[in-house]
Amino acid sequence: MSDEESDVPAAEQYFTEQPRSRSARRELRFLYRGELLAFTVDAGVFASHGLDPGTGLLIQHLAIDDGARVLDLGCGWGAVGVAAAKSSPRGVVVLTDVNRRAARLAAENLGRNGVRNAEVRVGRLFEPVADDRFDLIATNPPFRAGRETVLEMLAAVPDHLRPGGRLLLVGKGSQGIRYYQEWLRSHWGPGVRVVGRGSGYRVLDVSVPGTKDRSSSEAVKKDTLFNGLPPNERGAPRAAARARPRRSGRPRTGE
Repeated sequence: MSDEESDVPAAEQYFTEQPRSRSARRELRFLYRGELLAFTVDAGVFASHGLDPGTGLLIQHLAIDDGARVLDLGCGWGAVGVAAAKSSPRGVVVLTDVNRRAARLAAENLGRNGVRNAEVRVGRLFEPVADDRFDLIATNPPFRAGRETVLEMLAAVPDHLRPGGRLLLVGKGSQGIRYYQEWLRSHWGPGVRVVGRGSGYRVLDVSVPGTKDRSSSEAVKKDTLFNGLPPNERGAPRAAARARPRRSGRPRTGE
């Protein structure tokens, strides 16, 4: 992180519409299913120095039926969305981010990698896909934006899944992933599985039983976001470590 970036709050660096960090574009590549993918990244966007280990683990465990409709929620510079589009060439992928710099990069990176079955939309959480439903929602949530924001996002997921749809998310112990795992289980039942682990991260694959109407999700957001959460745990989870993935089997990074 540059000296300029260090003066900008972490959440504001990427979970804001217009990041204040000075642009510092760089190139990176990683191998996915035998194809070398190329990306441009920039300051003021999550994982601006390379593919972070959590996102790498999430990509490793993408399981998408060809023809599926997929949402990359909080896409950053587009790593998950590009991988999803490559996994489902007959499907449709929508990438969203509140950060306009991230959205521009994601759109650029779709083009760089020859992706034609995806589009990028700008907005906070589910606002850009208000009336859409998906077979899979994949996300590395904005943990630094705070627990209330993450729970707001999770509570709205059923409104945007088709029957039989799934949520795939990744998080680290220091980000409170065990708490979110229990929250999901308490609200959606037993269909919460840990499908990947590594470097302190875990990937959760969540099957949502049926669908809920918007009023029921609003009730969850208003009444049960902090249900059972001790007062000393109501702050934002700690930031994740920025180490790059090193273990074999994950997408490999290079610059």
